[in-house]
Amino acid sequence: MLQIDHFTYGWTTPLPAYLMSVLGSMLALRFMVRSRAAQGHGGWLTAAAVALGGTGIWVMHFIAMLGFSIHGSTIRYNIPITLCSAAIAIAVVWLGLSIVVKRDHDTAALPVGGAITGLGVAGMHYAGMYAMKTDVAVTYDPLLVALSLLIAVVAATAALWFALHIHGLLATIGAALIMGVAVTGMHYTAMFAMAAHPDSAAHAAGASAGQLLTPLIIGISMVTLILLMQVGITEAEDPSLARPVTGQRASRYWHSTRNAAR
Repeated sequence: MLQIDHFTYGWTTPLPAYLMSVLGSMLALRFMVRSRAAQGHGGWLTAAAVALGGTGIWVMHFIAMLGFSIHGSTIRYNIPITLCSAAIAIAVVWLGLSIVVKRDHDTAALPVGGAITGLGVAGMHYAGMYAMKTDVAVTYDPLLVALSLLIAVVAATAALWFALHIHGLLATIGAALIMGVAVTGMHYTAMFAMAAHPDSAAHAAGASAGQLLTPLIIGISMVTLILLMQVGITEAEDPSLARPVTGQRASRYWHSTRNAAR
C-alpha cells in the first residue's frame, strides 16, 4: 500500500477550503432570506444553489484536493468530468432547495430533500474522485464510504433547515460556520476511505492540478464577487415581506404609504 498525504502543504489547503465552504454557505443563506421574502423567487433560489453547490461544496472539494498526494505517483484530472461534478453539485442543491421551499408545510419535504441533496453531494465528491487519474490502483473502505454518505445526508438536511429558518446576520454566520465543518468533514471522511496500491497497468492522463488552478481561481472569484455584489445592492430583509399583508396590517400599511406619498 502506498502512502497517501491529504495535507501535503499543511494548512495551506484545508483552511482556505473551509473558508470557501463557509463563504458559499453564508451567501446561500442570505439568498434564501431574500427568496423567502420574495415568496420563493426562482432567481434567488438559483443564486443560492450556485453559492452553496458551486462555491461552498465544489470549490471546497477542489481546493482540498490540491493538498492531496500519493507518494511516488502522478495525479492528473479529467477536465470534462471535473466540470460535470460542479454541475451535479449545483443541480442537487437547487433540487433540494426547491423541494423544501415549495413544500414547506409537508413534513416529509425536509428529509426527502436532505436525502436527495446529501446523496447528490456525495455523488459529486466521488465523481470528482473519478475525474482524478493516477498511475496507481485506488480502492475504498466501504464502511468509511457509508459514513461519508451519512454525513452528507445529515449535513444537507441541516443546510436545508437553516435555509428555511435562518434570518439574522449573526445567525447566518453561525450556521455557515457549522455548515463549513459539515462539508469539509464529509470530504475528508470520504478521502480517508481511499487506499492506493501499485498498478503497472494504470495510467495518469489529463490536466495537472496547477493547470486547473488558474482558471478555477479566476472563474470562482468572478462568480463569488458577482454574488456578493448581488447581496450588497439588494434591500436588506424586510420582515413585512415575510408574510402576506392582510387585515389590520393591510389598513395600517395603506395609510402609511398614503401619508408617505403626501
